[in-house]
Amino acid sequence: MSDSPSAYRRVLLKLSGEALMGELDYGIEPQVIQRLATEIAAAKNAGIEIAIVIGGGNIFRGAGLARAGMDRVTGDYMGMLATVMNALAIQDALESLDIYARVMSALQIHDVCEDYIRRRAVRHLEKGRVVILAAGTGNPFFTTDTAASLRAIEIGADILLKATKVDGVYDADPLENSQAKRFDTVTYDQVIADKLGVMDATAIVMCRDNELPLRIFDLMQPNALVRAMSGDDVGTLVCA
Repeated sequence: MSDSPSAYRRVLLKLSGEALMGELDYGIEPQVIQRLATEIAAAKNAGIEIAIVIGGGNIFRGAGLARAGMDRVTGDYMGMLATVMNALAIQDALESLDIYARVMSALQIHDVCEDYIRRRAVRHLEKGRVVILAAGTGNPFFTTDTAASLRAIEIGADILLKATKVDGVYDADPLENSQAKRFDTVTYDQVIADKLGVMDATAIVMCRDNELPLRIFDLMQPNALVRAMSGDDVGTLVCA
């Protein structure tokens, strides 16, 4: 744990939908989402303001069906709805731990959650609520990685944390190359030039142009989420 539990005032956490699957082939594994909620709650109780952007790949992947012949725009909207389902699951898990949470959607679904309005999201954070941002940017052709970069910039986050299944950024795929080297730090431009696959190029360029640091870390490591939110040197830091 870092010396200062509140090394960051406000963070945005990007979770992939696949992170919620655990050992399942599809959907949400209850034990995984409860562990995530427990770690998010620990960081929240340390005084950190937390926003979350969640993907929907555990339920639906619009790009995958587009390749199989479905209209891309239709597929992307279906994927956005999957992120809303995941966001509601995270909200429920957090509230079971007495953590106030709000789901805000880029698509209007008033019976289920609030509309995303930047000023209202910031106000929720200032009041100590975890804000879960669903439905990506609300536009087809934009990934949830891009949505995470956009929302982090909009709310004034100190850092964007991307939780993955690998322990950082490598110069090659560590699953295919045992000699792959992990970076402790890497620049935005190197990520783009070497196509390191951290996030899509639009998301990385947005981080670079707005000087938003990005940390990639392994969600499966015990307490990695709390450590990353507390400012510890876990995973790989992408910066200028």
